[in-house]
Amino acid sequence: MKIFDTGSIKLNYREDGDPSGAPLVFANSLGTDLRLWDGVLAHLPPGLRIIRYDKRGHGLSDCPDAPYAMGALVRDTEQLLDFLEIKNALFVGLSIGGMIAQGLAIKRLDQIRAVVLSNTAAKIGTTAIWQDRIDTIREHGLEAIGDVTMKRWFSKDFRAKPEMAAWRNMLTTTKPEGYIGCAKAISGTDFITPTSGLRLPALGIAGSEDDATPPDLVRETLGLIPGSRMELMRRKGHLPCVEDPAGYAQLLTNFMIETGHI
Repeated sequence: MKIFDTGSIKLNYREDGDPSGAPLVFANSLGTDLRLWDGVLAHLPPGLRIIRYDKRGHGLSDCPDAPYAMGALVRDTEQLLDFLEIKNALFVGLSIGGMIAQGLAIKRLDQIRAVVLSNTAAKIGTTAIWQDRIDTIREHGLEAIGDVTMKRWFSKDFRAKPEMAAWRNMLTTTKPEGYIGCAKAISGTDFITPTSGLRLPALGIAGSEDDATPPDLVRETLGLIPGSRMELMRRKGHLPCVEDPAGYAQLLTNFMIETGHI
């Protein structure tokens, strides 16, 4: 684990793999930290420079007072990649991480050569839905949304497994201010018009049992980017990288081969 000071907040990040390899950057979802990708890494091909980080308000990164703007989340990532001298990365973003991926690709095409938009969209939910969730957390804490979030995150099969308890704990031990800050960022983001201007290789990944960002929502966003395609992971939920890390890694590997990243 390493800490990068942006000048306004400190971000926790980690590098794995080959320091001189092709860069692969991961951005995780709301209510999770960089451990989201642990299972995937073991199934990726050698020779990659793999970078993961905790966005503001999550994991071991600083947690400023809410609300956060999506622009701030994008800027945090931009500054981290500049610090690490990353260019032409394959950027994999899941859920809010996929929104960050879109924002960064719009802003810094020098940093991103291809993007994987996983279980995400150009616009997720409504202001009313997010405000209702924020109000619940303010009054009762993250424990109050634990069970319903697990239903949104995971397939029925996975929810029967004992390891689901660890993911529930990851959510409920997230700093409430960090979760609320990022929820406000999602609530205020509509990338439909900017994302429709993107011209880079793009892969979408969806889970057939994803209640948070259903496949049709993911497909609609990928449809904004000419030449993109989508993969559906059947009987998987919002975090298919957790439910089937080997299958998820294979989709990433195939895409890296297609795009000449490896």
